[in-house]
Amino acid sequence: MIGSAGHAHAQPSPAEIEAEIDKKWNEIEPVIEEHNAVRIKLEAERAKADALAAQLAPLEEEVSKTRERVGVYADYMYKGGRAIGINAFLSTGDPTVIAERLSSMEQVTSHFNARIGEVLAAKAKLDESKRPLDAMIAQLDALEKEQNERIAKIKDEIKKLDQMRLAAYGNGGGEGELRPVPCPVTYPGGAHGTAVKFACDQIGKPYVFAQDGPSSYDCSGLTKAAWLKAGVSLPHNAKAQRAAIPRISRSELMPGDLVFYYSDLHHVAMYAGKYEGVDWIVHASRSGVPLKMRKMDNGYIHSYGRPG
Repeated sequence: MIGSAGHAHAQPSPAEIEAEIDKKWNEIEPVIEEHNAVRIKLEAERAKADALAAQLAPLEEEVSKTRERVGVYADYMYKGGRAIGINAFLSTGDPTVIAERLSSMEQVTSHFNARIGEVLAAKAKLDESKRPLDAMIAQLDALEKEQNERIAKIKDEIKKLDQMRLAAYGNGGGEGELRPVPCPVTYPGGAHGTAVKFACDQIGKPYVFAQDGPSSYDCSGLTKAAWLKAGVSLPHNAKAQRAAIPRISRSELMPGDLVFYYSDLHHVAMYAGKYEGVDWIVHASRSGVPLKMRKMDNGYIHSYGRPG
């Protein structure tokens, strides 16, 4: 590139471009983690909507049955049933019988009128009960639409990051060895051993946001899947994982524990152990970079946590 003064400007070094990619990725990752949190909320709200719909099912059936009964009566009345009935009832000349038959017919009419009242009341009750369900579903649909729009923007940003990476490093990635030290450094056994071994076995797989395996992962998706392998359920969100497990100190770290990064908790990794005095993690870092190991202190550490 030639400047206005005629001096050539040096092309950005791979390190400079990598720093720019990291900067952009740190802007995107919080949005991805927020997407995961909203998705958890959507799933919970959908479950509430399904539960409310199940509660309304008997009422729907009641309305349907009452409508059928009223329909029979309406059909009878439409065909002149009341007039025919009166003529038949009055065909006898006995005043006592006529009185009894009129009374009987009045009871039948009263019964059918009550049925009509029941169906109207049941329908009103059903409509009132369905209002919050309809409102909830409408709100969920709006949230889903908003999330889909944000996902499209995120994918566009990720595509741009990948293009930057390819321009800087080509298809080789320029990241060096994915497993520069043994992973895990030491095997702790038990649930921790199962979780960390699973995470280490995923090294080399691609980062894909909102994924928790088996072929690709994002940061909280990897830790979620690893600990699920050990029988521990974690939410698919770094901040939610931090809230769900006990906090530990750095001195207590053992392979399989979780390391949380940045003040807004938008990244999580798994501790892999200490090798020659250096602490290492295994994590899903960002788009375009496969799952890999990294020195734990290469990033602002927020806190540490222990599942199980």
